[in-house]
Amino acid sequence: MYDRLTKQDIAKMQEELEHRKLVVRKEALEDVKEARAHGDLSENFEYKAAKSYKNQNESRIRYLERMIKTAVVVEDDSKEDEVGLNDIVTVYVEEDDCEETYKIVTTIRSDSLNSIISMESPLGKALMGKHLDDRVYVKINETYGYYVVIRKITKNDDETEAISTY
Repeated sequence: MYDRLTKQDIAKMQEELEHRKLVVRKEALEDVKEARAHGDLSENFEYKAAKSYKNQNESRIRYLERMIKTAVVVEDDSKEDEVGLNDIVTVYVEEDDCEETYKIVTTIRSDSLNSIISMESPLGKALMGKHLDDRVYVKINETYGYYVVIRKITKNDDETEAISTY
């Protein structure tokens, strides 16, 4: 697995993990007990729903523990004039004759519908470490790629900020 995460990503995951273990787990167990007390389990929808919720929580706990255990911590040690983690980058796409703006983040926080891309994506990989006005080839696969020109780099330490593409 070995996802590349920042210290902040890991801290948020640990907060969620603690909440799920100490609060949600206890509530889910109480819900199962209460639903079980209602009688016949074969026709008890409340019991099935409570059990399903408890299992989903336990699954999420295992996922978070595995992610934290196998994570590789990355730092944003990019220079002021190069693209790095959490930066907002405006690129000119030559093929489409348009400009697009993206924020580069770790894989776990990517949201392509909101122009927040992973540093592991083809565009993210191509842009990392590049400078203003660089013409960069974005390799999609063995037979296709395209060129972009970096028009603007905005340094951003706020990991929660979404960008506006309007």
